[in-house]
Amino acid sequence: MLDNYRGPRRLVAALSQASFSHRLAGLVASDQAKPDLRRYFGTGLPDVTAPFTGSRFEHLAGGGDRPAVANTVTAEDLIAVQTLSVRIPAQVALDLLEGSLGARLSELLRSVRFDIDMVEAEAADLAEGSSAHTAWCLLRDQPGVGWVTAGKLLARKRPRLLPVYDQVVRCVLGRPKSLWLALHGALRADEHELHRALISLRQSAGLPETVSALRVCDVVLWMHHRTDHRRRGCIGT
Repeated sequence: MLDNYRGPRRLVAALSQASFSHRLAGLVASDQAKPDLRRYFGTGLPDVTAPFTGSRFEHLAGGGDRPAVANTVTAEDLIAVQTLSVRIPAQVALDLLEGSLGARLSELLRSVRFDIDMVEAEAADLAEGSSAHTAWCLLRDQPGVGWVTAGKLLARKRPRLLPVYDQVVRCVLGRPKSLWLALHGALRADEHELHRALISLRQSAGLPETVSALRVCDVVLWMHHRTDHRRRGCIGT
């Protein structure tokens, strides 16, 4: 009886993953993806055209994942997340820099690799109960933080492994139950075809290798939907 129940559930999950992967691949392959990336990062634009502030997110002060600071939240990390239009509340920021919250987060980060891309990770590294997920929950539950800001701070510390994720990206992707696992599955499907497409897109847009495949993906999705999301006040696709 249990096997008969699990069969349909597995089929629904497989169909949902296939739909997610198909939509994601289509957006990455769209004609608008490359110019959107170049506009966001200011590549090849006239000097009078300023790039988006988020173009400094992964590069500020050498990045949040450089070995010397990979497991510690720094003041530069707190400024970096502001380039993505979020702010860590002052009391939480102080606790991250000088208090027990920072110590707890550092302990979790020591178990989260900073030297691999999401496509190279195992699903268990991203699933509920993993150190990465526990770190996200820890941050999310701090007063005034929430899921978006928590994810952006972790993306600053692990830009190759964990994606930037906000309401716009969630909306354009149809609100997946677990973005990390859905994205992981899409990146690993078909011998990593989507991951290779993101790297190719990064190269064709003239972006440096310090911009991770995940960041390329996030920017493409966000730029694609940001205007419509704001105009419609939409809640999903």
